[in-house]
Amino acid sequence: MKIASIQLEINDQESKEERIQRAAALVDQAAADADLILLPEIWATGYFSFDNYVKEAEPLDGSFVQLFADKAKQHAVWIFAGSFVEVKDSSYYNTSVMFDRQGKLAGTYQKTHLFRYGSKEGEILTRGEGAKVFETEFGKIGLTTCYDLRFPELYRQQVDLGAEFFLITSAWPHQRLEHWKMFNTARALENQCFLISCNCVGTTRGVLLGGHSSVIDPWGTVLASSGERETIVKAEIDPTEVQRIREVFPSLKHRVL
Repeated sequence: MKIASIQLEINDQESKEERIQRAAALVDQAAADADLILLPEIWATGYFSFDNYVKEAEPLDGSFVQLFADKAKQHAVWIFAGSFVEVKDSSYYNTSVMFDRQGKLAGTYQKTHLFRYGSKEGEILTRGEGAKVFETEFGKIGLTTCYDLRFPELYRQQVDLGAEFFLITSAWPHQRLEHWKMFNTARALENQCFLISCNCVGTTRGVLLGGHSSVIDPWGTVLASSGERETIVKAEIDPTEVQRIREVFPSLKHRVL
């Protein structure tokens, strides 16, 4: 299973349309050698561009979703397109979307824990309904978003639903970079899952973004990681390692709570 996590640079000079076209070109590039491609959190609008959330919001059947459905089908690759601001029944959500090789919408997730520290996300958006896990050709995958990483119970709920992989879309600031690294490793290790994260880089609305997108195995070993520039983080993993490691070191079976 070949991974390509697109660590996209966000700046205040690009429009939403320009950024989408640039990201689409990176998807085309990554698809030449990938089974699964990831993008970061609210990257098209820019996570910290709160004044644009409502006016740039789209429904689930809008042009943003359709573009990446088409890309997945074109390249016969799974795409976790990160998240966008979804409008539904006059409410707004931080919604992430995943497509299978046929371009079918294979999973959606509305962010559960909305960030409120120096952020207007919690004022504008409505939270989602919690843990979700989706069946894929690789195994069962749980989707989460950025601030969710600080809440381990969400990941344990996903494990209880059968999760073997966590995909994380994010716009995590550089100011708390060490927290990001620690949570990425901890969530993989404590749940004996592969964790694949995709963070933004660049500076937007005065906030420096942290990068360091990663691929981490169920032992908590970092298999691939990036720095603080736009790049594509690549790794090749064996999905069967999840069950093998859980059998060799069956800590999940030893739970009493």
